[in-house]
Amino acid sequence: MQDLNEIIAGCRKMDKRAQRCLYERYASLFMGIAYRYSKSREDAEDILQEAFVKILTRIDQYSETGSFEGWMKKILVNTAISHYRNSLKHDFHKDFDSIQETQILDGDYEIDNEEFTREELLRSINMLPPGFKIIFNLYAIEGFKHREIAEMLNISVGTSKSQYSRARALLQEKLTELKKIARNE
Repeated sequence: MQDLNEIIAGCRKMDKRAQRCLYERYASLFMGIAYRYSKSREDAEDILQEAFVKILTRIDQYSETGSFEGWMKKILVNTAISHYRNSLKHDFHKDFDSIQETQILDGDYEIDNEEFTREELLRSINMLPPGFKIIFNLYAIEGFKHREIAEMLNISVGTSKSQYSRARALLQEKLTELKKIARNE
């Protein structure tokens, strides 16, 4: 079963083979996305599984007007955000609502990704504080606008912009340190 439309039709009929095909087709891609939003591989696996359950139970809601992959990614990202919020409650950390707006840093922090491997970049992004990491991923990688991020996370647009700017600055510092280590400075 290779045709995506056949797989979607089969999933709508609750065909286990079609569901398995859909999972196998997108699991590795979506695992990478889930990992960007999580603290560990185990958390990413939980997010992935929960997202696929939602996708399969809500597949009738897909209107076929846009990209199916985009529709699934939105469910995945929203699941990751929910997972993050739930972990905050259990870990007794502060919530997005308590993040204070700060002045947006001036300057353009350019990250030359040709100097770093994909793994080094992902590891550096993963080392960002959780709130920074979520906003950085949503804006820089997923391509959401600050207005959309603010709505998703129930924060102000200014907070989204400020946290993104701070995340970029922190990421730049981490990558600069990596460069120095590589040069034995």
